[in-house]
Amino acid sequence: MKKSYFDNFRLEGKTAIVTGGAGILGHHFCTGLADAGANVAVVDINLQKAQKTALFIEENYMTHAVAFQCDVSSEESVITMVQNVKKEFGTIDVLHNNAAGKSNNLDKFFADFEEFELDQWKEIMGINLDGMFLVAKHVGQVIKEQGTGGSIIQTSSIYGVMAPDQRIYEGSNYLGRQINTPAIYSASKAGVIGLTKYLATYWAKDKIRVNAITPGGVESGQNDTFKNNYRNRVPLGRMAQPEEMVGALIYLASDASSYVTGQNIIIDGGLNAW
Repeated sequence: MKKSYFDNFRLEGKTAIVTGGAGILGHHFCTGLADAGANVAVVDINLQKAQKTALFIEENYMTHAVAFQCDVSSEESVITMVQNVKKEFGTIDVLHNNAAGKSNNLDKFFADFEEFELDQWKEIMGINLDGMFLVAKHVGQVIKEQGTGGSIIQTSSIYGVMAPDQRIYEGSNYLGRQINTPAIYSASKAGVIGLTKYLATYWAKDKIRVNAITPGGVESGQNDTFKNNYRNRVPLGRMAQPEEMVGALIYLASDASSYVTGQNIIIDGGLNAW
């Protein structure tokens, strides 16, 4: 009997690391990889939340999941995390470089560009881009040394591809406060795409594929004004649900995308087509 094409999407016997694994999207990314058969290292700065996701996987899927605490902006923390994952699972086959941050001071994070402070710029860049570099560096080294190839997927954002329409934010709130998308977020997420393309060519000889996924706006607590403003800019007429990002991740993590590298899959309901 011929092998089913759908078998290429399966991840049995593989270990996947997901940074930011306890977040709104991260939880779905972890459970999606587990559903495809992967063992999952749920990595997050919040260990307690990561443990809840790992426990959920252990109770609902026929795979192994363990939580690991990691501050991706700290090289020492990243090195320790990678060593612990390798010790627990033996190999690392897939990295979903997904962690991102806002700020401990949302007033400064949402400040106007003219008032935006350099320390805030450096803090966010330290997580969103420096963290991507550090995790890719140390996990990529492990995958390279294994000699069997692997897949790295990095999460960007639609605002790393295009500028936000500032009109969307008029009267818009998220969890009860006025919001915007600051320039640092766009700049850092654009950097993720550049890093992805660089690493795709750099590690191609080592059979390590590197791609990006770029979510559009995901419904997660915005007020009705924001949701209405946003969906009026989207051809499909709505915001995304978190689980709608998972299919692209499984595709890029699996052998179904064995000839795909250096790409950025945009999941935005068509927003960037206009």
